[in-house]
Amino acid sequence: MYIPSKDRYDDVAYARCGMSGLKLPPISLGLWQNFGGADVFETGRSIIRRAFDRGVTHFDLANNYGPPYGSAEENFGKILGADFSAYRDELIISSKAGWDMWPGPYGIGGSRKHVLASLDQSLKRMKLDYVDIFYSHRPTEDVPLEETMAALTQIVRQGKALYVGISSYGPERTRAAYELLKKEGVPLLIHQPSYSMLNRWIEDKLLDTLQELGVGCIAFSPLAQGLLTSKYLNGVPKDARVARSGSFSEQLLSEEAIEKVRGLNSIAQSRGQSLAQMAIAWTLRHPAVTSALIGARNVEQLDDSLDALNNTKFTEDELKNIDRFAIESGIDLWRRQSQIV
Repeated sequence: MYIPSKDRYDDVAYARCGMSGLKLPPISLGLWQNFGGADVFETGRSIIRRAFDRGVTHFDLANNYGPPYGSAEENFGKILGADFSAYRDELIISSKAGWDMWPGPYGIGGSRKHVLASLDQSLKRMKLDYVDIFYSHRPTEDVPLEETMAALTQIVRQGKALYVGISSYGPERTRAAYELLKKEGVPLLIHQPSYSMLNRWIEDKLLDTLQELGVGCIAFSPLAQGLLTSKYLNGVPKDARVARSGSFSEQLLSEEAIEKVRGLNSIAQSRGQSLAQMAIAWTLRHPAVTSALIGARNVEQLDDSLDALNNTKFTEDELKNIDRFAIESGIDLWRRQSQIV
């Protein structure tokens, strides 16, 4: 029987999400990879238990996380029922809709049909009455923004989500989404963009927009899908995601990109951190970033990432030195989405 650590909240500085009353942990756990039906269930369960023991209260999912699609939510629902039923009110659980999920014209996009059906499916898989945050996972060119925001509004009014957010929206579309929701009395709680030392697109207008509007920001892929770790310093290991033909392409591992990573690794070593720890801490340095969203393959990797919070301060010299290597590297797989206006 799982009994969480009694001191799980003692050393965690939770941050207010935008202008809302909701607070998020500085590091949240995403279940994009490693928690699906193709993975070892007990490994994922141990990661989630350990995360909660260390004060991680926010667990982020989406309808098609797996593989196969939906299986991450199914596994998470089993873990919730077995270990966390008494702690539901201590958790922030989020899910999303927008990328492909089921066959046919209604299984993808931002239509009211897709968004509402997708959330109902997610709630059934996780055996929940509601999620804390539900996202429009991406903007779509073939659906009016008004329709997608109306679907999010309906979800809140039905009590199926406490808050709503958006992901991978550019600054102009973010502002438009905010205004549409505001007219309906529904606040835009949070934006989930990709952000890392090698993918800094949100520093051009989006972070300023979020601060102006009072919207929170949770940065996903702060480790650039593993590139900002020690994994690729000496080539591509056999168990790496790129070697398994996943979402990370070997084309992104140019010699130029690897040289940047090696330079950043040297700075991390001088700070007494792993490269992954410095990358996460760097993401959190910006006051507009509420939380960094990480993944983990095992408990040891989770602990290493959470230990980034042991050193989150940077000197001006360190930041200048990092800027020599923290340069756009063409690794943003979601760039086209964020450019939709």
